[in-house]
Amino acid sequence: MASGQRDDERHRPASASVAERAEGTRKALLAAARRLFVERGYHDTSTEEIVALAGVGTRGALYHHFADKKALFTAVLEVVEEDLVVAAGSSVKEAPPLEMLRNGLLGFLDASLTPEVQRILLIDGPAVLGWQEWRAIEERYGLGGIQGLLELAVAEGSLPPQPTAVLAHLLLASADEAALFIANANDLDVARDQAVAALDHLLGGLNVQS
Repeated sequence: MASGQRDDERHRPASASVAERAEGTRKALLAAARRLFVERGYHDTSTEEIVALAGVGTRGALYHHFADKKALFTAVLEVVEEDLVVAAGSSVKEAPPLEMLRNGLLGFLDASLTPEVQRILLIDGPAVLGWQEWRAIEERYGLGGIQGLLELAVAEGSLPPQPTAVLAHLLLASADEAALFIANANDLDVARDQAVAALDHLLGGLNVQS
């Protein structure tokens, strides 16, 4: 290590290293909770188990960053939502707005087959947070993108002029209900095929007829 780099580290503000350690602890708790919530579910996971897996010492470290287990779960759920948004952005190629909308919503249904999205977002999410709080988070991450694509479709003429805010809420609700249907089904693959067919039919009706 060069002497200049060692000098920089020695003169680094103590508050910076404290902040980095705190952020590292928070990330470790989120990663541990995410894994355990998927494997065991929210109600069968204890804070002691999360702290032990994260390797952060005592539960005091957890409560320093999160008010309680529910607050930690909410933070984990939001991380899952963020990952879904990133994945959707990287997988949806440039296409006409309604096609991009279709690909994004059907991609969400495919994601509902994964254990992580099933357990954290679709099964435990509404049960732990309550419907209203869970729905508000869903809207925060999904509604803007849906409405933006609808507005682009109106602008290009592939969708008749209409209040896109209302339509965006309806489509988000439809996708959420379809994903919940899949997550709670006995046969996930059959449920996925049925949900995709139904949502695809619904989206097909949005196009302007030539």
